[in-house]
Order: sequence, then C-alpha cells, then structure tokens
Amino acid sequence: MGRIVVISTGGTIASRWQGSGFAADADGAEVMATAPLPEGVTVDVVDLFSVNSPRLTTAHQLTLLRTVHEVLADPEVEGVVVTHGTDTLEESAFLVDLHHHDARSVVFTGSQRPMGAADGDGPGNLYDALLTAATTRGLGVLIAFAGRVHAARGTVKTQAVALDAFADPSKELLGKVGFGKVTVLRNPVRPDPLPLPAMPELPPRVDVVMHHADGDPVLLNAAVAAGARGIVLVGTGAGNATPEIVDAVKAAIAGGVLVALTTRVGAGPVTEIYTHGGAVDLVAAGAVPTGTLRAPQARIAVLAALLAGGGAAEQAGVLRQALAAGGPVLVAA
Repeated sequence: MGRIVVISTGGTIASRWQGSGFAADADGAEVMATAPLPEGVTVDVVDLFSVNSPRLTTAHQLTLLRTVHEVLADPEVEGVVVTHGTDTLEESAFLVDLHHHDARSVVFTGSQRPMGAADGDGPGNLYDALLTAATTRGLGVLIAFAGRVHAARGTVKTQAVALDAFADPSKELLGKVGFGKVTVLRNPVRPDPLPLPAMPELPPRVDVVMHHADGDPVLLNAAVAAGARGIVLVGTGAGNATPEIVDAVKAAIAGGVLVALTTRVGAGPVTEIYTHGGAVDLVAAGAVPTGTLRAPQARIAVLAALLAGGGAAEQAGVLRQALAAGGPVLVAA
C-alpha cells in the first residue's frame, strides 16, 4: 500500500472532557495511537491545528487546502487523510475537492464520540480512511465514516449524534468499507479543478440567508450592508422566495454581490418551476442555482469563486464551473 500523511485538525476524534463538556485537545500522534494501521500502510502526521470545527474560519480552511497541496507535492505519498470535526467537515472537504487535481485520494474522517470512549467510533473511522486513501484513485476528495465512503461533493452531516452521520440525500452511496477492502459503487462526476487561490489578508465575507413564512429582505439587505461579497439564499421548496426578496437579490447583484440559490429541503435539485418570487424569478434576477448542493457547500462554492478574482461576470462563471458536476439526480429511498 504505502505511505499516508494524516493531517490533524482537531474535532471530536481528538476531544477530551474539559470539566463541562468535550473539546479538541489531543494532537495527531495521540489520535493515531488509537487506531490500528491497515497492513502495509505507514503514516506520517502533520499537526495543523486542534480546534472544535464550529470555530474554523476561512483562514483555517485555506491553510488546510494549501497543506494538502504541499503534502501531495511529494511523489512518495500515496494518499492523505484529514481528521476533522464533523460540524463543518462537509465544508472543508468540498473546498479541498474543488481545487483537487491529483489522482491520489484525500479522505476526511472524524468521529461522533470523543477520544477514549469505550464505544468510540474514531478508531474504526480512522482505519477505514487510511485504507481508502491507500487503495483508491481518481475519485477526488472523499469522506470515510461508519463503514461508508462518500464523495465530498453533495455529502452533508445528516445526523447530529448518531454514528452514521454523513450522506448525500440526492445521490447513491459511493462506496463501502468492509473485510479489509474498499468497494467502490459508482464514480463521482467532478468539474475541472479550480486553481489554488492566494491567501487573502481578509477573506471575502459570504453569508447565508434562509427564507421562511413571513420572510422579508431585512436579513439579506443587512448582509449586503455588512459587506458581504457573496450570499447564499436558502429558498423553500425547489428554491422559492417572494417578489420582495427577488428585488433585493437584483439590487445586491447590481451592487456586485455574488448570489447563489439553494433550498432548505433535504434532497433534490433547485428547479425553476414557480414565478411570483419563485426560482424562475430569482434566477432571472441573477441568482445562480446550486443544483443539489445545500447551503454550507454552496457557500464554499461562492467563496471559491470570489477567491478566484476577476470581475462579477468572471466570478459568476467560476461559480457555475464549480457547480457544473451535478450528474443525474438519484433520490435515496
């Protein structure tokens, strides 16, 4: 198999009791010591940071992205595993996937139960991630969790505390781990990778605004006033809102703000069906529909487009490129 580099970033898999709750505390070597290694695998550890993942910033995520690229510059590395908190794992994994240009796998994993728990899931998840990183190629960035392998794109945390925490509600499972091997069930469809972005002194602000009954443009306008350069509008149904929000979206776009449209519904694509403030009108106003990507990953796509630079039209083009690999929608039973 070969040499795998594990990048440790904290999360529950590295968490210990702090007197009133759990928090990331252990370094990567301590995390690695909890798990058996697949036969033939050797591991190097990079301690990048150790934080609970809700505290991650764009600066953290861009540092992780650049570290992955630096690690893969070594041709002797067979793959990369990232240990990460589950709360924002789907965001970091998707950011790395958008810029991943290597056949070698980058596999994210973590745990739902803290380090040292008698019924902990971290050791098994870490073993599966190492095996996946060592034995798969050409699949992009992956998430190995609870015996399952998911494509980064479209995969979200679907369970707050249950062990089988991740899924893509709009597509079939990518693969499974069992009996010492990884079985790949489908190949993910991915767009061409984006160039590695520069590290900005101040990352662009990207906000998420959700529509609901009685929803009005106040929060969207407040985001613009606060300096947001990108906004993800989370519509109802297939991506719907109101005529007033359509007007606010149109004004934001006229002011140079990049707006993406997703939905608060768990599965299925944003679809232009309804007018009177629906997705038909929002897309006509300039909002970019995100297919089956939900708000956290839609926000990462907007962020990546903004970091690519250029004018508003160029950024919208990059956003559409990042969203271009939806493939056929297969709704899980």
